[in-house]
Amino acid sequence: MNNLNPLKQLAGQTAVYGLSSVFARLLNFLLVPFYTRILTDTAEYGIVNELYAYVAFIIVILTYGMETAFFRFSSKTDNPKIVYSTALTSVTATSFIFLAVIILFYNDIASIMGYGNNSSFVLLLGLVLGADALSSIPFARLRHQGRAVRFALIKLFNVCVNVFFNIFFLAFLPWICSLGYSGWFIDLVYDPSFSVGYVFVSNLIASSLTLCLFIKEILKIRFGFSAAILRSMLVYAFPLLISGLAGTVNEFFDRILLRYRLPENVNVLEQIGIYGANVKIAVLMILFIQMFRYAFEPFIFSQEKNKSGKRLYADVLYYFTIAGVFVFLVITLYIDIFKQIIDTRYHEGVAVVPIILYGNLLLGIYFNLSVWYKLKDKTVYGAIFALCGALVTITINWVFIPFYGYMASAWGHLFAYLVMVLVSYFIGRRYYPVPYKVSAILGYLGAGAVLFIISQVVKFEGVFVQYAVNTVILAIFTAFVAYREHQFLRNLFKSDQ
Repeated sequence: MNNLNPLKQLAGQTAVYGLSSVFARLLNFLLVPFYTRILTDTAEYGIVNELYAYVAFIIVILTYGMETAFFRFSSKTDNPKIVYSTALTSVTATSFIFLAVIILFYNDIASIMGYGNNSSFVLLLGLVLGADALSSIPFARLRHQGRAVRFALIKLFNVCVNVFFNIFFLAFLPWICSLGYSGWFIDLVYDPSFSVGYVFVSNLIASSLTLCLFIKEILKIRFGFSAAILRSMLVYAFPLLISGLAGTVNEFFDRILLRYRLPENVNVLEQIGIYGANVKIAVLMILFIQMFRYAFEPFIFSQEKNKSGKRLYADVLYYFTIAGVFVFLVITLYIDIFKQIIDTRYHEGVAVVPIILYGNLLLGIYFNLSVWYKLKDKTVYGAIFALCGALVTITINWVFIPFYGYMASAWGHLFAYLVMVLVSYFIGRRYYPVPYKVSAILGYLGAGAVLFIISQVVKFEGVFVQYAVNTVILAIFTAFVAYREHQFLRNLFKSDQ
């Protein structure tokens, strides 16, 4: 019972971040069926997936672990303002250097990437990255201060603006032009031949307006700057940068390797588009992990001095796993419904969804396990673990893509996170032993996998009969959890008054 209040606090923060993230992701998720239907072919959606894979790498470099370093050093000092100002100064300086390089050399960079004919795409995404990097520390400060509502509203604003302008440029203006309307405004803002480029224009508008909302926070750079604090933060953050890059390899590098390892007789961008669209179906698991992570990262350090801290971390992982398995089952048992999100042209790749989902669940478990090296200031281990995962990802993709295509990418995703979970757990036991409920966690993970396999083996004619069977399977799991965890659930939802 002593552990319940911190867990309720974490659950409450997760709910605030989660509700906003759910709504934001749902809005963003609407872009998946929109893109897969509005873009002329699967290859165009392949362009979007490939370029955003590069974006994922570069944003890690531009923030270089300073968000987590900000959390860590703010909790270790009586003057968090100087930590914030130092982190913000550093990220601002490096972001402006990056923007200068992009503006001067975007044509050359685009040629190297194979987008010489569409170099404006690279320039647009470079500007997006600069704006997002500049916003990263102000966003982190909101999380550190527990201002979840403001954080959530700004995130929602960003997504709403992005969705609005995607619809405006890719649907509304083409419709207006098809009716024969024209004028100086339409001629000024719209060029039909630019097509997929408006995806990146919309993103730039959203990121720029979001940055404008942080002008007040950015001006607080006047709090001062400490070279000594920056050196310490960089030492702490550098392994996190390596870890972030390696983690991005696990998450996105398969899209890049598909271009170079698929057979020559295959339409590469088409395959990337199909794979990327089906990976998007697994967005609910990523959403679950993301909303949990926003609340959990500050929670880690706030409970460091709590005598029951280790027990809390163990409980958090246990209940996270249960919730994650539930999300996995909901999506996989009703995959015939979820796959309607994307156009039928992409349905041939739906077999990757359960594999990606389970891999993402393992990623969430790994994130829970990472508590030990962050608290012990041994972030170099995070880099080592992520590099192990990256090695698995690259090896499996490089060897098996020529034979199995994007299915190899899906399995590479799963095995990379499995390796990271195992090495983090076994090494963490030596430095910061946490009493995780290993047997129970493995039992739930195994139950999720077995129930999914049963749903695939026990097939019936008739869609509704199959849905009924799958609903029974989900109900059995839910009833078991409710019976086993009834005391915790009762306490969790009971008022503190």
